[in-house]
Amino acid sequence: MAATLMAPDTANARSLDEILSSGTLKVGVNPTLPPLGTYNEQNEIAGFDVDFAQEVAEMLGVTLEVVQVGSPDRIPFVSSGKIDIVMGAMTRNPERAKVIDFTLPVHTEIFGVLTTEDKGYTDWQELNSDDVTMVQVRGSTPVKFIEENLPDANVLLLDNYPDVVRALAQGRGDALLDVIDFVGEHMNKHDVEWKIVETPVDIYYCSIGVAKNSTGLKDWLNVAIFELHRDGVIDDLWVKWFEREMIREVGVSPWF
Repeated sequence: MAATLMAPDTANARSLDEILSSGTLKVGVNPTLPPLGTYNEQNEIAGFDVDFAQEVAEMLGVTLEVVQVGSPDRIPFVSSGKIDIVMGAMTRNPERAKVIDFTLPVHTEIFGVLTTEDKGYTDWQELNSDDVTMVQVRGSTPVKFIEENLPDANVLLLDNYPDVVRALAQGRGDALLDVIDFVGEHMNKHDVEWKIVETPVDIYYCSIGVAKNSTGLKDWLNVAIFELHRDGVIDDLWVKWFEREMIREVGVSPWF
């Protein structure tokens, strides 16, 4: 009974042939993760994920249908067939892989340290010192990480990322520990020599999520992702929305 309750419901998940026959690809996008997903001036969902999904739909020769999802419902939606694929910082990990399948990585995200060129840090663990002031967003996940792993560092808490990056630019603190890819637009507003510490805390590989046993669809998506990486399309879309190059490229390999 327990195994039955935990098993994903893939009965309604559409195959590649069914998607092609319908002429529509249903893609789940979370609009609360800018610039991956956000609302534009017309109150439509836009962002990197939408542009990427449009490229995929065009390669399939079908129309894109964007479906709004949130963090709690995105995996159930794709498992049950309410959507064909799901995006939105879908970091692949063993727990999620019990419920859904993952394609090749579309992009990376770097959980690491942003500082300035005048600082000599080369490893995030060097920040565990009482002469270091971390500037962080109040209530964010990295604050707890710092408490547990960098207990000797001082922490200046501010209300949002624009204020945090501004404080670093003004020299009111030494470093920010977070997913650095998402603060590029704020970095560009300051005439500062920024530095991303060479040794990150972690590298997240974000893929497309598909229903279990959607082998035909997943295999086709892997070929499409390879081509979009090789042709530079993903890099161009990343710069368009993040206003900076991807910190750590996925890397193209024919042996996928």
